[in-house]
Amino acid sequence: MPRRPRVSIPGYAEHIIQRGNNRQPIFACDEDMKAYAYWL
Repeated sequence: MPRRPRVSIPGYAEHIIQRGNNRQPIFACDEDMKAYAYWL
């Protein structure tokens, strides 16, 4: 059974979770995380 399409309503905040494989860390250091947050 396929997953239902996500509903995205303009003007409403969305909760986004990003995890590594098997919940491993995604960023090697704090500076990488800060750069990623800046790009967002």
